[in-house]
Amino acid sequence: MTRFLKSLDTEESARILIYGAPLDVTTSFRPGTRFGPRRIRDVSEVLESFSPSLGKDLEDVGFYDAGDLDLTADAGLNATLDSMERAFAQVYQWRRRLLVLGGEHLVTLPAVRAVRAYHPGLVVVWLDAHADLRREYNGSRLSHATVARLVLEEIGEENLIQLGVRSVAREEADLAFRPGCHRDQVLEPLLGLKDRLKGRPIYLSIDIDVLDPAYAPGTGAPEPGGIDSRELLAAIHAFAGLELVGADIVEVAPAYDHSELTAIMAAKLCREILLLMA
Repeated sequence: MTRFLKSLDTEESARILIYGAPLDVTTSFRPGTRFGPRRIRDVSEVLESFSPSLGKDLEDVGFYDAGDLDLTADAGLNATLDSMERAFAQVYQWRRRLLVLGGEHLVTLPAVRAVRAYHPGLVVVWLDAHADLRREYNGSRLSHATVARLVLEEIGEENLIQLGVRSVAREEADLAFRPGCHRDQVLEPLLGLKDRLKGRPIYLSIDIDVLDPAYAPGTGAPEPGGIDSRELLAAIHAFAGLELVGADIVEVAPAYDHSELTAIMAAKLCREILLLMA
């Protein structure tokens, strides 16, 4: 298995663990996110391990890429999510931090549940083109289109900050128009929230479709009118000095990423997040 750039060979001394979560069950338009974690790892070799923006190098971080979780297709979705939560919780039992490579956005639910058990008062910062606040989708409460509502129910409305949203169904407009949901913009509202976030444990969830499709074509539900890669990187760098205890990058679908722009961007985000968590 190819590991992410500069991963340690063993997990013994690692402070951060990477897990791939190749869940691709509720995708509704273009499937293929199960191949995202592997492709992000493969293209990471194009990057330098040093970040000029943060002045740090992955060689000094001490992280371990533990590979993909074994998500048995016939186990049932509830059982699969429970097994993911147990794996993620173990990371925090070991007093480490977690970076998840998706997979569809539903993987964020077991991750948040695991993190919250060890970090009370958790705030989730959610970067996504879509509100994901439906009560159900295609007859199911468990979906990539309902996951933000499920997380909100776990942590409370005031602790879910959504940025970059530009696609909202009528049925979810009541929550999508609340003060904690910032439509279209990412960097400016995030900078305005930094004082509120200081001292709080933060979980960062990035759906790659928060980017305009010009910068991230390789995703299942591209939504025009998004931010560019420069703004997204600046937003990630705004977490410097904050307590980032976990993160995920989801919805990379390599089949539609013929130029590999999306996977390379996701890999660069991984590098920056690892450096910030360290």
